[in-house]
Amino acid sequence: MPVEAREALLAKVMAAVAQEGLADRSLREIAASAGTSHRMLIYHFGSREGLLAAIVGAMEAQQRAALAALAGGTPREVMTALWAQVSSDELRPFVRLFFEVFALAHRGEADPPDAVTGPWLDAASAMAERMGIPVERAALRLGVAVSRGLLLDLLAGAPREEVDEAYEFFVRLYEGSS
Repeated sequence: MPVEAREALLAKVMAAVAQEGLADRSLREIAASAGTSHRMLIYHFGSREGLLAAIVGAMEAQQRAALAALAGGTPREVMTALWAQVSSDELRPFVRLFFEVFALAHRGEADPPDAVTGPWLDAASAMAERMGIPVERAALRLGVAVSRGLLLDLLAGAPREEVDEAYEFFVRLYEGSS
């Protein structure tokens, strides 16, 4: 299966569903919104569930690559830059999509995304090692959980200023524990 064609199709699907969502949409509807056919989606992803897993995997990989690009700053700089990126208005549709796919997986409508948190912990551990910072894996897991919880608050309509203030409070707690 041509990797380039699959990746190009996945990018088109991701752009379409980021705007229109996934819930209660058939593979045919998703395909139509991306300007392709459901047969092409089946060919490249196997099923609706395979497509959903590919979407989450691609989104997560993009964000972990962005984390790696932030290396070189202080822990505070890295944490605040990553938060600014993942909580940006531009990424909001993809954040919503991540949680939508995650919820569908846990309702049994999609395969659970493989290792949604583990790769983040591995990427953050590698970055901390490159920066010469000893970090406990539990602290990294807490950071991922706090970030995801605050992203849910934003999606639910919480005031941006309050959510950012809560994240800043978490950063201060992290700095005090180091």
